[in-house]
Amino acid sequence: MKALRNLIAASFVLGAVACARGAPDVEVDPDAPTTVVVDNQGFSDMTIYVFEGSRRIRLGIAGGHSETRFTLPKYLVRHLTSLRFQGDPIGGSRTPYSDEIQVSPGDQLLLRIPPS
Repeated sequence: MKALRNLIAASFVLGAVACARGAPDVEVDPDAPTTVVVDNQGFSDMTIYVFEGSRRIRLGIAGGHSETRFTLPKYLVRHLTSLRFQGDPIGGSRTPYSDEIQVSPGDQLLLRIPPS
C-alpha cells in the first residue's frame, strides 16, 4: 500500500515539475487556468479531491482505464500554492494521496493512478 502511494506521488510530482519548467522567467498570469490530467490506469472509478491545507475540494470522477481533465478552481491557485491530491475509489477501500507539491497558475499537472 505504501509503495502504491509513493508511486502515485512520484508520478504526480514528475508530471508537475515537467510541465512547470517550460518557459524561462515568464511573468505568471494569475488568471491562467491550472489543470490536472488524471491517468487512471486502474479498474475502479475514482473520486478526485484536492487539498489546500485542511480544506478538501471535490474535483470530480475519473473513470477507470481512462484519462480525465479537471480545471482547478481559480481561488485555489492565485499564486504559488501547496496542494495535495486524493483518489477515493468508488466501491473500494484504498485511498491514495499525493505528496504536497507547489503549484502556480497555468501549470498542467499529471496524476497517474497505477493499476492495483
